[in-house]
Amino acid sequence: EDWATAWKQYYHPVKISERFTIVPTWEEYKPVNTDELIIELDPGMAFGTGTHPTTVMCLQALEKVVKEGDTVVDVGTGSGVLSIGAAMLGSKRVHALDLDEVAVTAARENVELNKMQHLVEVFHGNLLDTVKEPADVVVANILADIIMSFTDDAFSIVKPGGLYITSGIIGAKKDEVRESLAAAGFIIEEV
Repeated sequence: EDWATAWKQYYHPVKISERFTIVPTWEEYKPVNTDELIIELDPGMAFGTGTHPTTVMCLQALEKVVKEGDTVVDVGTGSGVLSIGAAMLGSKRVHALDLDEVAVTAARENVELNKMQHLVEVFHGNLLDTVKEPADVVVANILADIIMSFTDDAFSIVKPGGLYITSGIIGAKKDEVRESLAAAGFIIEEV
């Protein structure tokens, strides 16, 4: 009871980028701009509110790079917020996956809440195991060590000319991750 009250007290609509605003399910919210994209989230399941800095940076990056008709893979989807964002930006198909069953359930619920289930499919799986075809954009907002554990697989999944967005990397691991990605064949465009 207290926990739910606390959430409602501290979790309000947050504008996190040019176009995205994250809104808790219990809040009424009217868009401020005509091109505003509203992601509704119920943080009750776990995996936060979508406003963590690494999540925000990933959404901002997706906003810059996702083009109409792109296919996107979201590794370690958690709440599903990045997949929902990618779908709202015009992706024709988003493949979301997570190793955690609770995350898979939460992500599916959030995808339905945002009426994106025709574009986003959420799978239970480890890293890229369930991905069978190349993608225009792959996003992984997870831990540095995990990112480094599958750079070759990620390279083989990203289409030529496609993009790989990684986040969740602590400062001390930055150079190591950069070297790991470069060794796999990626060209680092932005840190």
